[in-house]
Amino acid sequence: MCGFVAAIGPGQPIPEATLVAMRDRLVHRGPDDAGLWFGSYPRGSVSLGFRRLAIIDTRDVANQPMVSEDGRQVIVFNGEIYNYVELREELERLGCTFRTRSDTEVLLQAYRYWGDAMISRLNGAFAFVIWDEARGAALIARDRFGEKPLFFGRLDTGGLAFASEIKALLAHPGIAADVD
Repeated sequence: MCGFVAAIGPGQPIPEATLVAMRDRLVHRGPDDAGLWFGSYPRGSVSLGFRRLAIIDTRDVANQPMVSEDGRQVIVFNGEIYNYVELREELERLGCTFRTRSDTEVLLQAYRYWGDAMISRLNGAFAFVIWDEARGAALIARDRFGEKPLFFGRLDTGGLAFASEIKALLAHPGIAADVD
């Protein structure tokens, strides 16, 4: 099942304890591994957390957040890309190399090769955040039918937070559970 959290916005990355609290509200979605990643860019910061249920490529090298070989992109991803084998084969023909057998790395490589246009090539149930340091931007997407959840909330600091479940968002002290 897996689950992720992300916060993007002005200022410093959110405190590690806050990101861990948010991420670990999703422990039931991913008992096999837990990861964190923090980054900064000229206008702010990015914080990513992930809980993994290892199904495709259960090796540690496939853990998330997954960083590209050159360190310029990072992904957290929940779901399954049903056509990842075909996409991988096409990317290999185009010269891409892979370290894992995971659909997560196929997503990351597809983004690196096709950019945002890769979304139209995906067949699956998914939600993901790809931070692209080279662009200073994030690609945040979910499948067309919303099978994999993706919730978001505004942070009191001016940023946005994303998560696989609302209760992970509510673990951030800057997100209130008030009705708007």
